[in-house]
Amino acid sequence: MDKKSKVPLYLQLMEDLIKKIDAGEYQVDEKLPSERELCELHDLSRITVRQTLQELEREGHIYKLHGKGTFVSPKSYNQNLVKLYSFTEEMKEMGKTPATQVLSFREIALDERLANKMDLTPLDEAFQVVRLRLADDEPLMYETSYLPKKTFPHLTEKDLDERPMYDVFSQDYQVGVTKAVERFSATSVRKQEAVQLGMTADQPAMLIKRFAYHNDELIEYTISVARGDKFDYTVELT
Repeated sequence: MDKKSKVPLYLQLMEDLIKKIDAGEYQVDEKLPSERELCELHDLSRITVRQTLQELEREGHIYKLHGKGTFVSPKSYNQNLVKLYSFTEEMKEMGKTPATQVLSFREIALDERLANKMDLTPLDEAFQVVRLRLADDEPLMYETSYLPKKTFPHLTEKDLDERPMYDVFSQDYQVGVTKAVERFSATSVRKQEAVQLGMTADQPAMLIKRFAYHNDELIEYTISVARGDKFDYTVELT
């Protein structure tokens, strides 16, 4: 691990483990080294290793068996559900008052995994924005967004505090979302997310990964945790 790199350590460890899984060094259903062993192997803290394993589990690369350890997951299948919408506009149409709280705003260098998802190059810079979405003051979604800095070079936390993200895109950069692809899967709420969402840890939730494009350029990759007791989704097939 390069501790001087701007790429967060947990992302560096994720990239290393994913490469080993893809290369067959760890086979499907094979047990991974324990948290303690990974700490010693990579000279990392327990917190960093635990965050790595949580992200790998959420991404579907590994699964955990209580009392037995962590194992490599089989490959999963995606059903694409596409609907272009704005959380703010959707809530307004339902007669609710939407609100967004910016919990974290920082600039990071992308690891290879995130860079590949965003059609960028490793170490390219992006803004990582963590937001809480509310309706009528009730928390509904916990979102982590990655936005390419080259597309929004002067973006600030103040911008996102004052206006909806897509309004900032269109008004300040003349960039609009022309297409979005979303992937849905089940997940459980983590402790930090539970605190913000008013839930208890490990409650079921919906995980939504959103890839938003302006023409052919990806301008947003967002991972959302939606309260399972507050959301349902309807898909119209024609």
